[in-house]
Amino acid sequence: MKKHYLPLVAGIMAIAVTACGGQKSSTESVELTGAGATFPLPFYNMSFEGYGATHDNKVSYGGIGSGGGVRNLKDGIVDFAGSDAFLSDKEMSEMEPVVHIPTCMGAVVLAYNLPDVVKLNLSGDVIADIYAGKITDWNDARLQELNPDVKLPAKKIILAYRSDGSGTTFVFTDYLSKVSESWKNTFGSGKTVDFPVGQAAKGNPGVAGIIAQTPYSLGYIGSEYAFAQKIPYAAVKNQRDELITPSTESISAAAGDIPQDTRCSITNADAAGAYPISCFTWLLIYKEQNYSDRSEAQAKATLDLMQYMLSDSVQQTTATVHYAPLPKKAVEQSLANLKTVTYQGQPILK
Repeated sequence: MKKHYLPLVAGIMAIAVTACGGQKSSTESVELTGAGATFPLPFYNMSFEGYGATHDNKVSYGGIGSGGGVRNLKDGIVDFAGSDAFLSDKEMSEMEPVVHIPTCMGAVVLAYNLPDVVKLNLSGDVIADIYAGKITDWNDARLQELNPDVKLPAKKIILAYRSDGSGTTFVFTDYLSKVSESWKNTFGSGKTVDFPVGQAAKGNPGVAGIIAQTPYSLGYIGSEYAFAQKIPYAAVKNQRDELITPSTESISAAAGDIPQDTRCSITNADAAGAYPISCFTWLLIYKEQNYSDRSEAQAKATLDLMQYMLSDSVQQTTATVHYAPLPKKAVEQSLANLKTVTYQGQPILK
């Protein structure tokens, strides 16, 4: 692995959070650096600021996309990576053992900019065919059938998608692959996909910006970005044929059985009231924390931050920025997984 340099390598727009307020100890503070997913960025900004205000340690996080975060962890230049996509078995085999710590649940929404249209309904097969370039006009008969009380405009659909390696793209295309055999066989799922139509933009903020500024546009983004920019987003039919709007309740309803390592997809969940494009988002850390000349203090601070993110006080804040808290089982599993993390082969948590 490469040497661990601080601050984070050039090109990452890190958000440095300085410790302030509260009683500080006399020990020297540790600076932690992370990079990755933009999907949970509002939640992470809020949480890392809260951590800095109550702890001696500082946290810097660069929202560069899940793919970039995983690459930085693989290169050993960050303490943790943020990803909306869990590592595949193949990815896990190419790295030293990694522990996945889920931090919250969220949703990928279909945000739109349609003048005079205040409510839009979509279904998985229609979304897949729009992104495959098979449905090109807003007043297409299949769209109109889903929206019988709305007069859809005779305008071309202007699509937006992520240009960077993105966990949001993984979640979205994982969903499309479950609801459309044609999409699965032609395009598949992944952090990057060769979309045949549309405009590319970097990060959830980039896609949200296109939609906010472009009439007759449609794109997939994290729900918080649609909320923050007051961009309308569609209700989507779930597996039970219910039209569901993303909310804390409908996202939470999608959580099903969670494996011990927490690596699971919850898109297209077969549950009443479940929003069908829901997901977990994770912070990824190495199981063995002695890498790239990191100190034991850095390792302990990394686990301290993970425990903080799993705490009741932080989980209770998720809804304030339009995410959903983790199920109790996921928290318990993650706390148990943290006990397997070591420094020079010795468990860090006793």
